[in-house]
Amino acid sequence: MGGQCSNLGCCRTSSHKTAVLEAPPHLENGDNSDVTDVPAFREFTLDQLKSATSGFAVEYIVSEHGEKAPNVVYRGKLENQKKIAVKRFTRMAWPDARQFLEEARSVGQLRSERMANLLGCCCEGDERLLVAECYVTLDTKCVLLLQQPGETQPMKWTMRLRVVLYLAQALEYCTNQERTLYHDLNAYRVLFDEECNPRLSTFGLMKNSRDGKSYSTNLAFTPPEYLRTGTIINFLKPNIDMVEAKMHLMFSGRITPESVIYSFGTLLLDLLSGKHIPPSHALDLIRDRNLQTLTDSCLDGQFSDSDGTELVRLASRCLQYEARERPNPKSLVAALTPLQKDTEVPSHVLMGLPHSGSVSPLSPLGEACSRKDLTAMLEILEKLGYKDDEGVTNELSFHMWTDQMQESLNFKKKGDVAFRQKDFREAIECYTQFIDGGMISPTVCARRSLCYLMSDMPKEALDDAIQAQLISPLWHVASYLQSASLSFLEMENESQIALKEGSNLESKRN
Repeated sequence: MGGQCSNLGCCRTSSHKTAVLEAPPHLENGDNSDVTDVPAFREFTLDQLKSATSGFAVEYIVSEHGEKAPNVVYRGKLENQKKIAVKRFTRMAWPDARQFLEEARSVGQLRSERMANLLGCCCEGDERLLVAECYVTLDTKCVLLLQQPGETQPMKWTMRLRVVLYLAQALEYCTNQERTLYHDLNAYRVLFDEECNPRLSTFGLMKNSRDGKSYSTNLAFTPPEYLRTGTIINFLKPNIDMVEAKMHLMFSGRITPESVIYSFGTLLLDLLSGKHIPPSHALDLIRDRNLQTLTDSCLDGQFSDSDGTELVRLASRCLQYEARERPNPKSLVAALTPLQKDTEVPSHVLMGLPHSGSVSPLSPLGEACSRKDLTAMLEILEKLGYKDDEGVTNELSFHMWTDQMQESLNFKKKGDVAFRQKDFREAIECYTQFIDGGMISPTVCARRSLCYLMSDMPKEALDDAIQAQLISPLWHVASYLQSASLSFLEMENESQIALKEGSNLESKRN
């Protein structure tokens, strides 16, 4: 559930940075299609997306998106500093390139402030990739489900109501645009923008290439009609009894608009209970009027009995066995709108988080980078020393430790002496020997970056600053150095974005 967060953006730690859209909470706006500041859908090259994700590096994988392996989502950043989420499909997921492009272009026409909009795609050879706006997943911003006790503060009732309303509005918008199917609607499809407003991932709107079928491994949460129209593919675990087998089947079924509403009902239960309760069990609790067991104890005193009863009633309607008895998205919006409280309070306030769109006051290092004062930057970096290298490990064999490690450390020591003596070319050479020896150090990368700036080599300086952030994703110094390097490259807009990010990272750290 909601609480403090050390990482305010699923792409914030990327080495390719961008601005994020900011949208005010229009609680009464169901048809929220008046989004004008999202770039038009485009086709990306594979090289562009490789560059944005550092070659689809493992450390760029965003597992929290809930995408089922082997389809993977990466965080990334384009050359214009735009943060992106890149979904990479398996080679056989979309064998028909034309079908993939048509489907991606269709979803890419949607533009809503309630969604993480699809920005483009890539279709080269066997590669099939989607590119969307990158926001924070629910699992990293406010762990609503399956959280470890004591790790986070509970999300307030008013914010939970806002989450489900925004999701309902997103589904209503999609329905109005004749996109009624949404695959695998679950808590991990909920994203939060930098205003902490909930958004729905557009990845779930892509039709499955296998004739509209969807796949599941947990039948306890699947719509009844999904089970009636599907077939068992295979067991995922051998030697288990039939009771346990229900939780470990690979199942193929056909999704319908009513199935989406059923999944929305499970989300309502998740928000009400703070747990992932199977619908059948939840319905038993509702029939027995055992609402106390169904309701998150952290919500005591935050809502009236009538509001709680209304939300339970709505969840029950969504979970009806007969699909035709479930409400449509428009009805969901109509039912949820009157329940909203504190509609004038921004989402980031309800979440107890700072307004990430604002810039924190600049520290001395931030000020020096903004002025491109290389002398002041040198003094500050020298005083920082290597304390920010704590936790960075260099895995070497015993043989390498006794030989190569010692040699590399000697190069680092020589580089540090040259750095203090302002012999920047010598420092670059020594630090390069250290790095080429297989060692990693964000501080060495940062120092060499500044040496490159001193030597009028801003492109090389930017590469080192990016490498420093790749090693230590939340290190503000790396963002500041990127800002200075970008400014020397006369990329002022990108420089300001990096400067703001460094300031916000430093503020959170302090």
